Amino acid sequence: MKSTSERREQTLAMIRKQGSVQVTDLAKWFDVSTVTIRNDLAFLEKQGIITRAYGGAFLNESNTAYPEHSFEDKSQLNPSVKSRIGKAAAELICDGDTIILDSGTTTNYIANCMSDLKEVIAMTNGLNIANTLMPAQGVEVIMLGGHLRRKSMSFYGSQAEKTLESYHFNKLFLGVDGFDLAKGITTHNEYEAQLNRRMCDVADEIIVVTDSSKFGRISLHKILEPGKVSKVITDQAIPEFYLEGLQQTGIDVILINVD
Repeated sequence: MKSTSERREQTLAMIRKQGSVQVTDLAKWFDVSTVTIRNDLAFLEKQGIITRAYGGAFLNESNTAYPEHSFEDKSQLNPSVKSRIGKAAAELICDGDTIILDSGTTTNYIANCMSDLKEVIAMTNGLNIANTLMPAQGVEVIMLGGHLRRKSMSFYGSQAEKTLESYHFNKLFLGVDGFDLAKGITTHNEYEAQLNRRMCDVADEIIVVTDSSKFGRISLHKILEPGKVSKVITDQAIPEFYLEGLQQTGIDVILINVD
């Protein structure tokens, strides 16, 4: 039987290679109890190396700096995947719905697919999204005012937050900078996070739209706990560990093809 230090070193090597591990798999591999494995994982978590969740653990990337890209740069990242996510999200919008479209490039692809809808009310804080919705005659557009943040082409601030208090919506389509099973949904900017939280407060259904690259990333400002999300629309490249974690939380996951 391996010593405690050897077992923990090999466990860490497996996590670094695979990205995540399950307690039951490690217990069988090392021929030890699940209690022993949980103690090993607790030790590694205290070192800040991993994060435990849902019967396993995954590599902790919270110390990795993910710079915020400009709106123009984001527009060039994974456009075909975002387009398919946007189409899948738009299919969830029914005639007569009241929705919020968060600012962002993925949510802009949703707006691109809304031209045939009727009697829909769409509120947004995204300047680009309001422009995209202009030709959609069946969509009434409400623009959240406030301060313009040019890097993200979005409006934010107390004026926008106050406006939201007077409304109620069926669905919120929320873009994210990071999605972590333990740390939650995060974004780079404090003021955008505050506005996103207010959006969540006034929507019946919270639908996260994101490509799979955002899973495992943690930005500075938290928006929401994963358990409050109704649906996640992402691509099939999502790590299996995250897919299982989302489903175990009761979140409906819609996967789109990337082929």
